[in-house]
Amino acid sequence: MKIILVRHGESEGNVRFEINDDPVRIVNLTGRGRAQAAAAAEQLRGMPFTHAYASQFPRAQQTAAILLEHRELELRIDARLNERISGMDGLHVEAFRDCVRDDYLHARPPGGESFVEQMERLRGFLDEAAARHPDAFVLAVSHENPIVAALCLLSTNPAQTAQRGIDNCEWVELEWPAA
Repeated sequence: MKIILVRHGESEGNVRFEINDDPVRIVNLTGRGRAQAAAAAEQLRGMPFTHAYASQFPRAQQTAAILLEHRELELRIDARLNERISGMDGLHVEAFRDCVRDDYLHARPPGGESFVEQMERLRGFLDEAAARHPDAFVLAVSHENPIVAALCLLSTNPAQTAQRGIDNCEWVELEWPAA
């Protein structure tokens, strides 16, 4: 399976540097985020997607809707694509960074998950999607942390790869399972 993982467009939370890891709390795309998604849709126009997924978060689903605007694909929602659970919804992102700074891969905030646990969550999604659609070309709209977690699954140095950033509406292409 070939998969393109796209980070959602700029959100209201991104602008406020605010954690949003609760999909029930509505955090929408900004105007800039919608423009980023439209630009990404244009760049991905020639990609022959056969299946599409998004996380439970409105900003990911709004991005996916823009990416799929001229395509006839059903969007499936999968919680395994959700943002890393921090247990710090509504706080400034620095609170989370302070909590995981000493051991980014293994630190587990109270009420949250470690990066390694998030990696396994992503592995479950990728394994199931590949089993369900082995010859597919999948679009998945997610968040920075889950996309980096997917990259770490293919990395020989996950600790280094985990430090990578993903810009709004940036995407990565993976082959899963790894060849």
